[in-house]
Amino acid sequence: MEDDSEPDQSCWAHLPDVCLRRVFHWLDNRDRSRAALVCRKWNWALYSGSLWRSGTITFYGQPSRAHTLELQSALRHAKKFSKYLEHLEVKLLNPYNTAFTQKFQVTMRSLLSHLGECNSRLVSLSIKYLALDCLIWKNVVRAQFIKNLATFLRRMSERLDYLNLKGARVTLEEGCELLNSLTCLRDKSFISEINIEDFFRLHLPVYSSTLFHQRSFFVHLEYHDPHGQVVWGMSWANLAKKAPKLNVNFFFERVMNHDHLARILLVEIPVRSISLRSCYFSDPDWTMRPTLTNLLPAYCHVLQKLTLELNNDHQLLDDELLQLILSCKRLLFLEVWAFLSVTFRERLLQNCAERKCILTTIKVRIYTARVDTSEEDRLLCHIYRKFKYLIDSELNYFVITYPMV
Repeated sequence: MEDDSEPDQSCWAHLPDVCLRRVFHWLDNRDRSRAALVCRKWNWALYSGSLWRSGTITFYGQPSRAHTLELQSALRHAKKFSKYLEHLEVKLLNPYNTAFTQKFQVTMRSLLSHLGECNSRLVSLSIKYLALDCLIWKNVVRAQFIKNLATFLRRMSERLDYLNLKGARVTLEEGCELLNSLTCLRDKSFISEINIEDFFRLHLPVYSSTLFHQRSFFVHLEYHDPHGQVVWGMSWANLAKKAPKLNVNFFFERVMNHDHLARILLVEIPVRSISLRSCYFSDPDWTMRPTLTNLLPAYCHVLQKLTLELNNDHQLLDDELLQLILSCKRLLFLEVWAFLSVTFRERLLQNCAERKCILTTIKVRIYTARVDTSEEDRLLCHIYRKFKYLIDSELNYFVITYPMV
């Protein structure tokens, strides 16, 4: 490696550290360990804090030898570079007996204790699908794990910004213990986002409690999900009344039927963002126009983010989409993948220049049925030059044409 007489290695020997770190960024923990043995330069580069800001530790219920080595490597690096760690994800895959959950609890106790003493940067923690109500969790093991996690959360509550305990399935007492640990300092929490989907073992009317201060809901619906269940508008209104800072974010995957959307998107919901994605899915009987003209305008005073990924090859929606954007007085983020005319972009930018909308981010992929997009690209360049000052000074901006053949 350090021998200048070997030209095929000299380029690596003199590669700048920033380039080495970029390469090492894509390696897993085991490969990074091997790379650290190559030479002093590589070993030194691997100690860069930027490589260890995020970590994933996976516990396999029925581990192979490779899985065991992977887990050991991940735990070793999490402790060795714990002072750099900002985002930690712990995965528990297919736990199958009480011995495994006990080993998991002991390992996590050691890891959390170490992080609590050595780390001052952690802002994101995710431990999903613990399923603590399963019989493989002995009462004493479950109680000890919750105690250790609560102690850790109390230590980190001043810095932690995101917590994901989806699928924990704890009792009311256990859940309150964990949530209360986030507010132990001056009865105030600095955390801005908590995912507690399926957190409690039983369904609870949490919004009726005076202690409920949930800020954001993320509702994800997919094509194969049943859409018969409905949360009534009165329930949403009561929830919004109890939690005045509530923001609801909807993500729809191939759920485009207007009747289905109308049952879910009720006017009482304080919607902050809506994402409607169908990508390459197309149905000649489906039309997006009623959703743009009748449904989404109900949120014109609260909607801040709109994402549309549509295969609308059978209808042109330029006018309807532009009218919706102009009606949404708080809309800051717009991302659209759809069949649009190139002039749609010019009209949108003209309205931005005239201060008729307050968009700060515009990302548009213009679908076209033509293989050759040179004419559209030429027009896009002309429009960019026309509004260059606005784009460069005020917008996070990205627009391309994309042939859909």
